[in-house]
Amino acid sequence: MENIALIESFSEFKDDKLIDRVTLMAILEDVFRNALKKKYGSDDNFDIIINPDKGDMEIWRNRVVVADGEVEDENQEIALSEAQKIEPDFEVGEDVSEEVKLIDLGRRAILALRQNLISKIHEHDNTNLYKQFKDLIGEIYTAEVHHVRPRVVILIDDEGNEIVLPKEKQIPSDFFRKGDNVRGIIESVELKGNKPQIIMSRTADKFLEKLFEQEIPEVFDGLIMIKNVVRIPGEKAKVAVDSYDDRIDPVGACVGMKGSRIHGIVRELGNENIDVINYTTNLQLYITRALSPAKVSSVKIDEEKKRAEVFLKLEEVSKAIGRGGHNIKLAGLLTGYELDVIREGAAIEEDDVELTEFSDEIDGWIIDEFAKIGLDTARSILNQEVSDLVRRTDLEEETILEVIRILKEEFQD
Repeated sequence: MENIALIESFSEFKDDKLIDRVTLMAILEDVFRNALKKKYGSDDNFDIIINPDKGDMEIWRNRVVVADGEVEDENQEIALSEAQKIEPDFEVGEDVSEEVKLIDLGRRAILALRQNLISKIHEHDNTNLYKQFKDLIGEIYTAEVHHVRPRVVILIDDEGNEIVLPKEKQIPSDFFRKGDNVRGIIESVELKGNKPQIIMSRTADKFLEKLFEQEIPEVFDGLIMIKNVVRIPGEKAKVAVDSYDDRIDPVGACVGMKGSRIHGIVRELGNENIDVINYTTNLQLYITRALSPAKVSSVKIDEEKKRAEVFLKLEEVSKAIGRGGHNIKLAGLLTGYELDVIREGAAIEEDDVELTEFSDEIDGWIIDEFAKIGLDTARSILNQEVSDLVRRTDLEEETILEVIRILKEEFQD
């Protein structure tokens, strides 16, 4: 009965932990053999018979009968008189099989055996969990918010697995409450001790690509291919798409009528502005499309240096650069080229001065902020409204007014 009392939970382990029969039997045998080694010094001469479905088990110790007084190894040998207590017909040299009751191992050993069994089951669970989520890396996954902390959100999936969404993997506008369902991609699985830590990301480029696959049937079916994706999470993204079927307009299919198809993706990403462009192997055309919504006049490419000079009319410069320089940055990432914006007819007037000439009075980072929106001379800034400069740059109004004051001094009669 004591054997059954110890292992009555074997079937529960099998059901609760979804362990297959062969694996469970291997774990159980390993646990019992460790207990036998500690008790008897060796388990080589023991047979273990386990029936995990019924919850019963037998342990048999095999020993050789030797003459009384000649026992050298009590685990491997048994005295004739002791053997004959088991079966009167035993003789010297014969093998004796004797059942070992768990109670014979001692109370402490039984408690240790229980703990070891639980530990082995958890180790098996962790190994399976690690393998399961390793195969899901790069795939979209949904889980429920369990706990919100300052630097991390803890999620729980339907099977009770814990998933971690770090702050830096969240879109800046993300705001979660307990019970919310959250979508992201499984970015990595890391072992912390013996326990796997599953990391989710909503900022990875791959997340946007997978959303396209999930939300747009033609992408899922392979009729439209995602050639490249680049993002500034929560701000702006560019997606290059292509199709081998000339009858399919890849951009139109992805965006949908009045943006109906892409709207759900934009909403998922915190209203991230997504530009979808047609991919092409024509580099000049690709760069031109990448700088959308700006209209590019011409492109001069230096393939060796991976740079390109992009010529635009003055009114197109700010569109090409975009708010905070996001548009030109993403266009460069999408095409793999460093892009230099050049205004057409940008020769400096005789009474104008390049902004860099004021580097002794104006900090370099301020000059760079103006350059991002195509303003690189004194008059190009003085010709702008202050409110417009505040809107188009990341500069404070006070800073802009100080720059204007410095520039006006140069042009005072």
